[in-house]
Amino acid sequence: MIIVMHPEATSEEVAQIVERLQDLGADIHITTDGGRTVVSGTTESRLAEEAPWTDLPGVERVVPMVRGGRRVGRHFKSEDTVVQTMGVRIGDGSLTVAAGPCAIESREQMLETARLVVTAGAKMIRGDAFKPRTSPYAFQGLGKAGLEILAEVREETGRPVVAEVLDPREVELVGSYADVLRIGTRNMSNQALLREVGRQSKPVMLKRGRASTIEEWIDAAEYIHNEGNPHIVMVERGIRGFDPSARNTLDISAVPLVKLATHLPVMVDPSHAAGRRDLVASLARAAVAAGADGVMIDVHPRPEEAMVDGPQALLPDEFEMLMRDLEAVASALTSPRASNGQP
Repeated sequence: MIIVMHPEATSEEVAQIVERLQDLGADIHITTDGGRTVVSGTTESRLAEEAPWTDLPGVERVVPMVRGGRRVGRHFKSEDTVVQTMGVRIGDGSLTVAAGPCAIESREQMLETARLVVTAGAKMIRGDAFKPRTSPYAFQGLGKAGLEILAEVREETGRPVVAEVLDPREVELVGSYADVLRIGTRNMSNQALLREVGRQSKPVMLKRGRASTIEEWIDAAEYIHNEGNPHIVMVERGIRGFDPSARNTLDISAVPLVKLATHLPVMVDPSHAAGRRDLVASLARAAVAAGADGVMIDVHPRPEEAMVDGPQALLPDEFEMLMRDLEAVASALTSPRASNGQP
């Protein structure tokens, strides 16, 4: 149940609502939306739903909690959430591009790539120190040494860095170096990890599971939000299909669907959706045209030498051309992008 207070409601009136919900054993979350205080309370007791809340001073309206009644939902917060880090804003109508190699292989490789993508216009830099691989014998990342390289990249470029975290026990470590924590497709349903990043203050990029429905993906975001971290970016990265022409099937419809259902910004990862370099640019352009708040692109100066996902990484000159295309697509859109769920 969500109780929306009048804009002029006093702190005493809000406290009265909170106290009554606490007496019913409710789990309470308080936020603001458009100058109004919003009190969310979840409880197994039906008394909470049956109480005459609208008769209490300061209450404007009550929204019952039903299936889909989430804190990340539009009914809970009508305004778009804008996720911010180091001056970069995701979800404010501008286009955010995060780019870099799939894995940090060396200091030289990471710094070279970071310089190239920043020069081309990338606002954020991606690069992973921990890699979840299908084969236990594949390159698993440099670990802490990779994170130290990532921190050096931030210091040199002045751009925020994004890194994947695989284990709840490593959240604090990764968060001490990276500006944005990313939950990969394999861990979208790892509730222990979702809860742990939800207890942090840093933004979280949540990739869709490779076989997950949109409802399941949104529920995963709810786990993070419920722990107190509302700074969530949803990332569509393709779902497993039956056609082997591409690694995955990029679900473009997920962009407007998630923006209609939630107040969270949405990015798209066409690199991992395609799995092949020659499709990345087309999918990225389509994502921006569909209303995505940004894209995440794999870039490597020498893809043939990459230790992870070389076939999908763009060359620096290809990335530079793509950036020009994306800026043209974004500027050509005539309707407000990502505004109140209207892509």
